[in-house]
Amino acid sequence: MYWIAVGDVHESIGMLNSIPGVRQAEGLILTGDLTNRGRADKAKRVLEQAKSANKNLLAQMGNMDHAEVGELLTRRGINIHRQARLLAPGLVLMGVGWSTPTPFGTPSEIAEAELTRWIAETHRLALDLAASAWPQGKTRLVAVIHTPPLNTALDRTSGGAHVGSAGVRAFIENVQPEVVICGHIHEAQGQERLGHSHVLNPGLLAEGGYVRLSLTDGQLRASLERV
Repeated sequence: MYWIAVGDVHESIGMLNSIPGVRQAEGLILTGDLTNRGRADKAKRVLEQAKSANKNLLAQMGNMDHAEVGELLTRRGINIHRQARLLAPGLVLMGVGWSTPTPFGTPSEIAEAELTRWIAETHRLALDLAASAWPQGKTRLVAVIHTPPLNTALDRTSGGAHVGSAGVRAFIENVQPEVVICGHIHEAQGQERLGHSHVLNPGLLAEGGYVRLSLTDGQLRASLERV
């Protein structure tokens, strides 16, 4: 089984239909920034178009979405922001959207300390879900966090500045989720390892980047792909 994850949609969803196997995937994960400073009306259009590619959606808002986008996702039962979801027996996903402060005053920004708290709380939810749903075996953790970890190839702007989150990096280094999917910095598409964690930033969806997350014969793998 496999899932497709895309980041930084920004109201441009057409590329989804070109992703190989997107309709056959177990689900489609939108990791943040569904709109361009948009509200629920813009997000609704994105979600309807995304459903034409795969009806099993999970999504969270990024810093470029107003709060009502998150409320819409909750009403539709697909919100992963500050939530944990069981993707398969032994495979748990946790999500944290928004971002740390930017120079641009985007709609959904939060202080580093608060983002760090959100991550810790959501991780506890994931552990509780895993313990109740899969008490007898090893649990795999996939973290979908819109803001990338600090001082990596995945948080570097075109000007060379590292603008990621120290809290995200500390979480990855301490907890070591098997896979982390981030976004936010479009030009920092790429992947790297932080310890045993495979961290991937698929970049801007309009440029064709996506992550394929697969679970086959007990092996969890993530690959950075491009249309």
